[in-house]
Amino acid sequence: MTAKRKIINDPVYDGFLSIDDEVILSVIEHPYFQRQRRIKQLGLSHLVYPGAMHTRFSHMLGALNLMRRALDTLRQKGVEITDEECRGAMLAILLHDIGHGPFSHTSERVLVDVHHETLTELFMERMNSEGRLDKAIAIFKNEYHKHFLHQLVSSQLDMDRLDYLSRDSFFTGVSEGIVGTDRIISMLNVKDDELVIDEKGIYSVEKFIISRRLMYWQVYMHKTVIAADQLLLNILRLVRKIQEPCGNAALQVFLERFYSEADFRSNPELLDIFAQVDDDDIMVAIKHWSHSSNKTLCKLCTDLLNRHLPAIKIDNSQEKIASLYAEVNDAAQRFYSGSGLDYHCLVNTGKLRNHAYDFNDPEIKVLYKDGRCVDISEASDQLDRPFLEKTVTKYFVSFPKECKM
Repeated sequence: MTAKRKIINDPVYDGFLSIDDEVILSVIEHPYFQRQRRIKQLGLSHLVYPGAMHTRFSHMLGALNLMRRALDTLRQKGVEITDEECRGAMLAILLHDIGHGPFSHTSERVLVDVHHETLTELFMERMNSEGRLDKAIAIFKNEYHKHFLHQLVSSQLDMDRLDYLSRDSFFTGVSEGIVGTDRIISMLNVKDDELVIDEKGIYSVEKFIISRRLMYWQVYMHKTVIAADQLLLNILRLVRKIQEPCGNAALQVFLERFYSEADFRSNPELLDIFAQVDDDDIMVAIKHWSHSSNKTLCKLCTDLLNRHLPAIKIDNSQEKIASLYAEVNDAAQRFYSGSGLDYHCLVNTGKLRNHAYDFNDPEIKVLYKDGRCVDISEASDQLDRPFLEKTVTKYFVSFPKECKM
């Protein structure tokens, strides 16, 4: 019998991904994985960048592509990785985001009180028929004895980050996110069971870290994206508060109450119900709620459908935003007085944090020709420790544009 083969054209890397491993193919064809076609990688960012319609599905396949290249590179450099370990690492990166809910991070902690990585573990365990994912689960959870394989999946220089920076840059058109993916992968190495970067790759890693910082403010935390996110969150919070039906049985389960990790573990059916909910369900529900008798919910949903997004002000000063929030609340109370609208549901405040590098995680190591391994913060001329550990915190207030101050 001829083995099955799937060939996927990925425009981000200008080439083809060929897959002939039966286990990997069966995972891709699984309904849990196919659901990722219906979850946007960047949530509501397409309201700012119209091209940002790519999905978790394409990102997960892209990360798989990079993982295969990385493993080939390491094996060529003499790192001992068996075929089974390669399969395990590829399955781990392929499934690393399968626990995301609708609109990716936007709905996290709103629909369920469980982190998406925990849900990913639950999905992987459910899909692990005949133990075919044992090694992948161990690598994903950092329980496998070869630690560097986990670092390829989750670290400060993993295949997840390399793909999403390249992919998100490609589809948004934000060139600051372009990183030297091929160069970085070709410079990967292993020293004392730690993933390292060869000395010649240091400048590519510098650009990677800087690009990630820039992408956060230009894409992931773009002020209009934050405004859109707040609008969606307001809708879901209000629906929970007033218990407005949505007309979708699966989504209704998660709008009626919060479920914890313990709930998912004690009631396996919950995971299957969660797997039925995606972006489409949320948007159909929003269309339904746009005709609600609750005026506030009707307004919020109509505004999102028509991209009538809130105004938003962002500042480094918490005191300034707190003062502005008080002013906005007063203005909203006056403007909506007697309208039947709950102005509390229309005004939001919060904070944004961005650090491109986390010293709570193991540092990226640079391997020199003499065998020394040095942290990137010491090896780099551009990325010294004060720059890398700086966390930028900003504060925001969002409010309806018609609410004049």
